[in-house]
Amino acid sequence: MACSWLDLPRSRTALSSMTGSPDSADASRQRRTKQTPRRGKLKRRLLWSGLSAAFLVVVIGCAAAWLGVQAGVIKDNLQSTTELLPQLKKQLTANDQAGAAATVETLSSRTSAAKSAGTDPLWKAAGAIPWIGPNFAAATTVTVTADDVVQLAAKPLLGAFESLDWKSLTPKDGAVGLEAITSASPSVVAAANTVQLSYDRLIGIDRSKLVPQIAEPLASAEQQLDELRGTLNVASSTVQLLPAMLGGGDARNYLLLIQNSAEVRATGGIPGALAVLHTEKGKIQLTSQDSASAMGAFIPALEVDAAQEAIYTNRLGSYMQNVNMTPDFPTAANTARAMWQQRHPGDVIDGVITLDPSALAMVLEATGPIDVGSAIPEGVDIGTLPTKLTSGNLVQALLSDVYANIEAPALQDAYFAEVAKTIFAEVSSGKTSGENLLTALSKGVEENRIKIWSARADEQNLLASQRIGGAISGPSVAPAAFGVYFNDGTGAKMDYYVKRTVQLVQQCFSGGYGQYTARITLTNTAPTDASTSLPKYVTGNGVFGVEPGHVATNVIAYGPAQARTQAARVDGKATPAGSFTHANRPVGVIRVELAPGQTTTVELDFAKVVQSSPAQLDVTPTVQNTADVILPQETAKDCTSATP
Repeated sequence: MACSWLDLPRSRTALSSMTGSPDSADASRQRRTKQTPRRGKLKRRLLWSGLSAAFLVVVIGCAAAWLGVQAGVIKDNLQSTTELLPQLKKQLTANDQAGAAATVETLSSRTSAAKSAGTDPLWKAAGAIPWIGPNFAAATTVTVTADDVVQLAAKPLLGAFESLDWKSLTPKDGAVGLEAITSASPSVVAAANTVQLSYDRLIGIDRSKLVPQIAEPLASAEQQLDELRGTLNVASSTVQLLPAMLGGGDARNYLLLIQNSAEVRATGGIPGALAVLHTEKGKIQLTSQDSASAMGAFIPALEVDAAQEAIYTNRLGSYMQNVNMTPDFPTAANTARAMWQQRHPGDVIDGVITLDPSALAMVLEATGPIDVGSAIPEGVDIGTLPTKLTSGNLVQALLSDVYANIEAPALQDAYFAEVAKTIFAEVSSGKTSGENLLTALSKGVEENRIKIWSARADEQNLLASQRIGGAISGPSVAPAAFGVYFNDGTGAKMDYYVKRTVQLVQQCFSGGYGQYTARITLTNTAPTDASTSLPKYVTGNGVFGVEPGHVATNVIAYGPAQARTQAARVDGKATPAGSFTHANRPVGVIRVELAPGQTTTVELDFAKVVQSSPAQLDVTPTVQNTADVILPQETAKDCTSATP
């Protein structure tokens, strides 16, 4: 039956016309009233109660039918929106501006229709119904959020995307054009803020009273929005930072630390080769260069906070080679800056950038091969060391071949420095597309191989909120954050031969708290005759008490804030471990030593984990592919309860 107010009875006259004339009905009623007054009143009450009930049933039926129609509108339009998102992503990746614009317009019509249905007065009123009401309210929030993301984020971003021509990001005459980035900045920042607020709105929904048909799509929407939020937050920070850091205002000087992964440090590798990058009006120049070994020891040691000095000793502030024994890059960068300025009076360093050979190889994927033959003095025999470097041979050349073919550390440093100088010259030449460069650098950041710190507080606040800032605490760190880091204990370049895997294991809950184990496996793949077949500079020749060919490593594991280190094992046997606290996070330290061909497994347990969010694992980037090092998380079996 179609629902209309015209279908409902309106008066007693209309009702009486269904059974006879008004006069006969009145006469009959008068006779009954005189005979049985109480009985007549009761009948009238019953009649009106019945009519009221019938009226209510019809209204509820109509309301239910209307809500059903609106639910269909919401479902169909949001489903269409979900199906269109991969298409939009593909169009943006392919730089198809016309196609992307058409898709955004379609998305706009879909989300507007869903929002209109989800904010319908009757639908919103249904949100107050006990038990089932929260599901209507949640659907309203989802429709409003979806429309906000399209209207206030996607549309402005599309305009920014159209103005950001990749060619404008390609260096020209040695300079990156900053106008397009500056112009796009307001739209990108506004879009990021919109998505962040939308995400906060979704995670604020109480899921305890939601039916699966609402809860499951809500979880999916939250996950998609979280991914978009992360991407846009990075983009927002980038467009705000890049013009200033590239010298759009005043000129800048950045200390460049090139990490050598053959001698591992917590953030990647020993910072052996050093240089200063000068930026001005978008131009990037590599100016003065130095080496960590040439800078010597700092006596007295530079001051570092007591908590980190307790874990890593005062070597953090004594040698440039050791500033990044801590995984906290802001600490390492600040110390490195102070050391450089002390050794180079008059230099003012505005920030610190670090990257490793694997990141340089990624850049070569964009630029193509380079020639570094000019780094080798005429007449010097370099054996099989390549002077033409590609993305395929650069890592091996810098971390192994250079030591096998050049004995003098000064020439090794010169080779490293020439590689960095030539790569940056190639990047600044304008021969490589901005799109390819951005892709290469993004991959380096994603794998934690590129980090940046700024001495300017406003810029550092933005960097601290992103992965590229390299902090071990603060807004960029997940609540349930774990970290596994490595520091060389050999005093040599043997880490090129160490293969590692790291896995986080979620154990059964205990006392209402989470429990996790960090499982680390290390293998020394050096040849059995490494003590004689490898150069002494690579093995260390036993100078620091480690037998040549062996590899000593300090394994450092961080748990989430407020958790506790509990126990440690090496190859299944209980072993003592150093126990510390850094930034309210528990830290366990174990030293292991491996002979050629030997494998060992270290396990560190963390208890009283209060965070219920998914665990996140951060690991020192090494010569291996990150995907080969970090294994998928494992969950213990046979637990009576998976949650507290």
